[in-house]
Amino acid sequence: MIPVFNGAQTIEPVVDAALSVFAEQPELADLRSGGRLEVILVNDGSSDDSEAVCRHLAARHSGVVRFLQLSRNFGEHPAVMAGLHETRGRYAIVLDDDGQHPPQEAVRLWRAIRERGCDVVYGRYREKRHHWFRNIGSRLNGAAATWLLRKPRHLYLSSFKAISSFVVREVTRYEGPFPYIDGLIFQVTDRIEQIDVEHGPRQAGRSGYTFRKLVRLWMNMFLGFSTAPLRAAVMLGFGTSAFSALLLLAVILDKLFVNPQVPVGIPTVLIAIALFAGLQMFLLGMLGEYIGRIVLTQNGQPQSIVRYRIAPRASSTNPDLDPDAQPEDSHA
Repeated sequence: MIPVFNGAQTIEPVVDAALSVFAEQPELADLRSGGRLEVILVNDGSSDDSEAVCRHLAARHSGVVRFLQLSRNFGEHPAVMAGLHETRGRYAIVLDDDGQHPPQEAVRLWRAIRERGCDVVYGRYREKRHHWFRNIGSRLNGAAATWLLRKPRHLYLSSFKAISSFVVREVTRYEGPFPYIDGLIFQVTDRIEQIDVEHGPRQAGRSGYTFRKLVRLWMNMFLGFSTAPLRAAVMLGFGTSAFSALLLLAVILDKLFVNPQVPVGIPTVLIAIALFAGLQMFLLGMLGEYIGRIVLTQNGQPQSIVRYRIAPRASSTNPDLDPDAQPEDSHA
């Protein structure tokens, strides 16, 4: 399953390499004729020729490639959710469209989740080839996930992962407008492992993650899957009040018994007002964000909107791709 955003130059070699690599696996020797592998492409409102390239791939690999065209850009996680809704196999593997997730490593993820019997296997990069700015964002995201989601410290949350059909089914029950895939996974299961994988250089273009998008993603995790920020706000308010009381007592004692001539004037009052006003605005803003998300969810804001889809021709007659059929161990 591949979310596509401005990947016109890279998505075709990624799909061709994935089909070629999986075709070499003994368990999937008949994947082209039997439809045991399905590649799902989700074009997330790209501004380049990604739509035309994906349509070409769907036509060239008409028995294997499923294509979804979203009505606009919704973001990586909504696009992944749209793709997961379309999955039919026993396992789903999520990889990027830029060539940084080698298909050979996707095979290793697939083998690991089958052999270990877990629900999710993350790929932990031996050497990350992201921009330094995104690496900083990843570290902050990992630290927040450890606190909010109770993620094990050693576990690296990457976008390169294999997911069982059980987790896919439960994760896609979420209908809110702010999906965060890893947060949903941790709500479903703790049978999560990781393996070391290679992380290739970006083949073309640049990352679609801007500072704004990284902040939005972090907010989805921070406010969407835990009430810990509210509890932290309570503790912060209590601690600030206690600290203020101690400072007030210290000022009174200093004025009465130590330095009676020291004026306690307007600057001190203004600083105190500015400090506590800023703290109040921060807490009110956080509460407003929670309430706003509730309103948008109740108003039915969609995760994503599929403008059209192109399904594999074999899907209508092939029981391996029937969502009501019992999947086999060799499905990917």
